Amino acid sequence: MRYQSHTTTKAPPARLPAVYCTIFTRRCQVIAGKFAGDYIWRMVIDQQIPSLFPVGPTPLAERAGFRFGSKGTHTSRTIMLSELAATFAASAPKSTRAYYASAIIEANCLGKATGATRRLTYQRLSELYALDPSVPLFQVLRRLWDIDEAGRPLLAVLCALARDPLLSATVSAVIPLPAGAEFARGPMKEALVGAVGNRLNDAILDKVARNAASSWTQSGHLEGRTFKFRRSVHPTTPSLAYALYLGHLAGFKGQELLSCTWVMVLDSTLASARTLALDAKRIGLIDLRTAGDILEIDLDRLDPSYRSV
Repeated sequence: MRYQSHTTTKAPPARLPAVYCTIFTRRCQVIAGKFAGDYIWRMVIDQQIPSLFPVGPTPLAERAGFRFGSKGTHTSRTIMLSELAATFAASAPKSTRAYYASAIIEANCLGKATGATRRLTYQRLSELYALDPSVPLFQVLRRLWDIDEAGRPLLAVLCALARDPLLSATVSAVIPLPAGAEFARGPMKEALVGAVGNRLNDAILDKVARNAASSWTQSGHLEGRTFKFRRSVHPTTPSLAYALYLGHLAGFKGQELLSCTWVMVLDSTLASARTLALDAKRIGLIDLRTAGDILEIDLDRLDPSYRSV
């Protein structure tokens, strides 16, 4: 998986679905609200976020385990971080798909009350994460999970973004918010409508927005219960390596990988992304070489199976 590129900014190709090509723009205002005698300032700024998928669905991404379309797990569930952690805690790093199924359904490692609930939980976790070592993006997730306890929420949300089109549609409603700004559900619903059109009725749209807000809370990007506020997350070296891996599969190349939307999900600046990438090289996750404005990244160490994807 070797490539090199000069620093460049390219417009998205024409005639791709809006969900993949759109440059997400958040135009907001500073609004003063009053709650329990105190003023709450909702601060949102004009900011643009490129799509997670600059060239739309690609065979490479689909073979690696990405899922595209207008359907997603967030119509009924969140990223299920605690369930994923418990499943991994009950399984060895090289467990098979059959073992994950048995651990959840037969051994009931998640402590669900009924067989039907256990089967449904396994299905939803499989939708979000694959739970199958033959799926490259899951294989990389599982490897990084075991060496990056602090970064597990970020690893989980990155994988879920690759596999749930509904969650990926909500990036523009969360990531541009400055730390401390109040999260508003309205822009998230607008982003979802832009991605799926009129496929979801208002009730389902509200549910997806609630579930997505909960997912972004589990990942650390939001905090609060009734009122949620943006908080900054802190990228780890393995989570940055995973973001680069997913970004490449999604179509970003060379220097633009360090500032792509997958890296932006980690609240990483270009400088910190470069520093973390160098650290990922130091610990053997990736190979990286720079020469002026040329960047060459080799991700074969992270995913040795890439050449057969």
